[in-house]
Amino acid sequence: MKKILIAETNIDSYGSSAKQTGIWLEEITSFYEVVTKAGYSVDFGSAKGGRVPVDPASANADPETMRIYADPAFHRAAIEQTRKFSDLHAKDYAAIYFGGGHGAMWDFPDNTDLQKLAEGIYENGGFITSVCHGEAGLLNLKDRDGNYLVQGKKINGFTDEEERMNGTDSLVPFLGESALRKHGASFVKGDPFTEFTISDARMITGQNPFSSKKVAERLVEELGQTQL
Repeated sequence: MKKILIAETNIDSYGSSAKQTGIWLEEITSFYEVVTKAGYSVDFGSAKGGRVPVDPASANADPETMRIYADPAFHRAAIEQTRKFSDLHAKDYAAIYFGGGHGAMWDFPDNTDLQKLAEGIYENGGFITSVCHGEAGLLNLKDRDGNYLVQGKKINGFTDEEERMNGTDSLVPFLGESALRKHGASFVKGDPFTEFTISDARMITGQNPFSSKKVAERLVEELGQTQL
């Protein structure tokens, strides 16, 4: 059984702003819990490797999230000792998961090592998944013909409306929904800040932190129908 790669951000602030960000903890722990309970091994990767920042707003979460966060094995692999994207190989993975947190909007879209991994996993018959601001990792992926991978596919992620309601629309480098639409995605969304996921052509995407568990469950279900 191949592994699942969880991609995380190394970015700890909103660009030049002093406002802190990082990974959104629940989006990592919820996904991790589901796929590991299903028997999948997980690697955690980031652009720089090593430690990743946790968004302070997500650091005092529900008891289940904090229980996983406090587990020494999880904390070491997911927070303190992530692996560099450049050291990883697409052939080892059945799926990649772009975890969110606003930091992803800065170091996911143009990271060629991350793009190479995700495109390779997909070309090998694997799955690309994301939640919330992990949508930034989908934005510039391309197929073998040079077309944007999201083109013509039903895709979901943090919506422009949610960004405005969150009060962060003036701090981010782009609005995820609008950017994905520009690259040809058929953006499908649910009500703001409610669980919503969509699956299309081995791409499984979720709208916000509340959707993380469902993205993982759909991935496990669809992986069960493959030989990966």
